[in-house]
Amino acid sequence: MAGASGYAGGEILRLLLAHPQFDIGAVTAASSAGERLGGVHPHLVPLADRVLEPTTVETLAGHDVVFLALPHGHSGALAAQLPDDVVVIDCGADFRLESEAAWTAFYDTAYAGSWPYGLPELPGPAGSVQRERLSGATRIAVPGCYPTGISLALAPGFAAGLLEARDVVVVAASGTSGAGKSLKPHLLGSEVMGSMSPYGVGGGHRHTPEIEQNLSRAAGEPVTVSFTPTLAPMPRGILATCTARLREGTDLSSVRAAWEAAYADEPFVHVLPEGSWPATASVVGSNHVQLQVAVDERLGRVVVVSAIDNLTKGTAGAAVQCANLALGLEETLGLPNAGVAP
Repeated sequence: MAGASGYAGGEILRLLLAHPQFDIGAVTAASSAGERLGGVHPHLVPLADRVLEPTTVETLAGHDVVFLALPHGHSGALAAQLPDDVVVIDCGADFRLESEAAWTAFYDTAYAGSWPYGLPELPGPAGSVQRERLSGATRIAVPGCYPTGISLALAPGFAAGLLEARDVVVVAASGTSGAGKSLKPHLLGSEVMGSMSPYGVGGGHRHTPEIEQNLSRAAGEPVTVSFTPTLAPMPRGILATCTARLREGTDLSSVRAAWEAAYADEPFVHVLPEGSWPATASVVGSNHVQLQVAVDERLGRVVVVSAIDNLTKGTAGAAVQCANLALGLEETLGLPNAGVAP
């Protein structure tokens, strides 16, 4: 486990402790190397006395599976030096984008290429599902947290040909853990409590091309998205409100049916009963996605609201889910099937 001292790394270790088929090997970090894991993640009691090692190829190479939870731009060089038969699950952004132009437009490091995209439930055209690309893979790119909730919210409509590729608008609120564990003044408790604020306004958020990539794959044509993220005064969770224009002549009765059909057999994605709405509190600590679909008939738009835990299904849960698929294990193995309340 590389990057074990951060929020994503800690969440992966929490899940692996409950996994019946994984033994946790080396745990590594950068600035925290040499410290006890219990000093940075006191909740990981069974691993408290492990010492964080420096992140090196030599430390990681002897494992069957390596999880990378590193800042963007750091995974590419490290992964290139790991043996081809080691399953590498990257939670960073380095290998998510298929377009080099999209990468260079939003990131400030060299393009490293793309790996199979680790969102198993993502619907595609003609009934395809992204899961088909992950079984047996030795390199997998875990999606970003915002793209997970947003892509799963809208992809069924695009895959079914119900939505127009233009005028897609998303506003999403995330908990502060999505910004990582580094100390930043605007994330101090006194700054965040009782306040919400936008960031990445005007199309500048780095998850935008990833969202567009996923929805374009589902639609079979380019989809553009106006995405505005906001920071919410909570540690975990993402609530995304996603809207798109319905194609002219769409039978409104077919809208909800498309979403229900897309996720009918998915263990972690749930279209709630009509009248129930997703809430971040309902998915905390779980690998679940909650969705609700509505139609604004006056404007001819679909409105889909999704809720995920950004650290579980949005990062670490997806990583473990992908590792299960890569190794031929039951996909749900070791993943929390219930949230934490209150």
